[in-house]
Amino acid sequence: MKRNSIILFVIVLLISGKVSVFAQEQQPNILFILTDDQRYDSVKTFNKAIDGQEMSSLGYIESPEVDKLAAQGTTFINTYCQAAGCAPSRAVMHQGRYPFRSGIYEFEWHNNVAEHMEPSLPEQLATMGYQTFHVGKLGYRLKGLTEDGKTKSHKVYQTDIDFRRLGFEGLTDYTYGSIKEIDGKLLNPPVTRVELFVTPEGEFEYVCDELISQRKEYKTVAKELTEKYDLIRHYKKGTKESNSKGMIISGVSPQPAGKTRDGYYTHFLNEYLINENQQFNAGKLKFKGVDPSKPVFAHIGYDFPHTPVLPPADYRERFQKHTYKIPKITDKELQAIPEQVKRLVNNKYTDHMTEEDLQKMIQDYYAFCAYGDRLVGKAANDFIAYSEKHKQPWMIIYVCGDHGWKLNEHGATSKFTPWEWDTHNPMIVVSSDKKKFPAGKIVREFTEFVDIAPTALGAAGADLTNEKFEYLDGLDLSKTVSKEAPIRDYIIGETHAVIGPRAFIRTKDYVLSVKTRPSRKEGENMKWALSASWEDLDPALYDSKKDPQEINNVAFDKKYQKIAKKMKDKLLNIVLGDNRVEINWGRWGEGTKIYRSNFAAGAHDYKLKL
Repeated sequence: MKRNSIILFVIVLLISGKVSVFAQEQQPNILFILTDDQRYDSVKTFNKAIDGQEMSSLGYIESPEVDKLAAQGTTFINTYCQAAGCAPSRAVMHQGRYPFRSGIYEFEWHNNVAEHMEPSLPEQLATMGYQTFHVGKLGYRLKGLTEDGKTKSHKVYQTDIDFRRLGFEGLTDYTYGSIKEIDGKLLNPPVTRVELFVTPEGEFEYVCDELISQRKEYKTVAKELTEKYDLIRHYKKGTKESNSKGMIISGVSPQPAGKTRDGYYTHFLNEYLINENQQFNAGKLKFKGVDPSKPVFAHIGYDFPHTPVLPPADYRERFQKHTYKIPKITDKELQAIPEQVKRLVNNKYTDHMTEEDLQKMIQDYYAFCAYGDRLVGKAANDFIAYSEKHKQPWMIIYVCGDHGWKLNEHGATSKFTPWEWDTHNPMIVVSSDKKKFPAGKIVREFTEFVDIAPTALGAAGADLTNEKFEYLDGLDLSKTVSKEAPIRDYIIGETHAVIGPRAFIRTKDYVLSVKTRPSRKEGENMKWALSASWEDLDPALYDSKKDPQEINNVAFDKKYQKIAKKMKDKLLNIVLGDNRVEINWGRWGEGTKIYRSNFAAGAHDYKLKL
């Protein structure tokens, strides 16, 4: 074969992706794995790096698969979320923007027409030649708008297997939603927010007060299912546990391992990957498998360990053999909690619950995480196997929770607060390119959820210095590894859900959170906090060196006044004055009226000397 012919032959192979030595020149396949409400102490690797021991301070855990991912890739151990609530946190990840830059603070529907909006991560990747796939929980509440300003559904992923659609196909153990008929008979009116438990035989079992009002025969069902699945629901102090109200914080899945919601998510990711250019079914739903000629961006949104906490029976049984330390709150701590944060504590208070109930709550939470760990491992292995089969480069971004969860710390369960357990969520990036993301490396610099989008885009070949990507607030994590990215002295966040408008700033030694306004109304009192008194800001300041559990609020201690003022000024200048955006989104995300505040442009410079 002549020299020119050889060169031409190699070029053809290169274009077709069949020359493995040049694999890193291709756009990598990317898998984004996200869990829901998961604490970092459910993973041994994270505990070892953060607390110096493999087991949680509460007791026994299992995480062999995520530990393998950490050994294969780079762990960003000091990653924090920007909003301790599902929807605003997922908006951060999909947009690469802080809440104060996107205007998404709670669970509001929003649209892609508002003048400051930019395409989401999967939409950007689609313009770069990627095929995009999602299965499971998304929680990114984006709508489109018609010409007359009405909302319409907007497809963020090209192939989207929604968790509720799977649930109503019976491909799960539990789901919830609206139903129009039951047992072949129409309901009038239709029932909303009904819980559906699915038996191994594929039969639905319903729990809903609305249903009981129409069908008296279901009155005893809630009690029967509570006993059948050993359910414990959160109940408020001074009330008796309800059979049909309150989030399920303990119980057993109706289905065996692999046949739960999360089990089916893992299954259908693999179905997508093995049915190349072929149709595959999810019950009555039909989808087309991956096209190997294009790079793929796949996102799997797991539900575990979000409520209902229903681990499979074999996992539950194993974890019930272990006794856990139950955190307790003192009257002194409760009195020092800021009034704004105390709303959540009072609403999700658990310290009044029995020792037996709290023990089961903790056992089942970690059992659920251990089961999910197995699924994460399978999803990662399936994805790597697909990529290596086609000699294509790949990258996996694993995020431990869209935020954290309390297990009676501060006397409560749930999330929504700026405490460590709600906001500290390490990430792992595993890549076929070991130079960019070395195996077994632990990065201790601060990283944030805003870094996920630029990391994926950078790996896909985007020129992040182009003005097209100026809207991104995060950093490419490969640059953090190579020390080309700025080093953060602090991380910031803001959430309005449940507790009301509150922002936080964290350094390696301190964390401060303050109330940012007296009401939630968009565009109103945007600068209120700048002139409000220290008392009206309802502050919480913790000295992480002396008080790692964040129990002693020193916001009013004279010894910390200078530190508190520096942190407050930095935080408020950033979240209130460095290109802040607020939108009156409307009930269904149809609004486009925008409010801006930019009195401290450039305040977010990563630097804060205390």
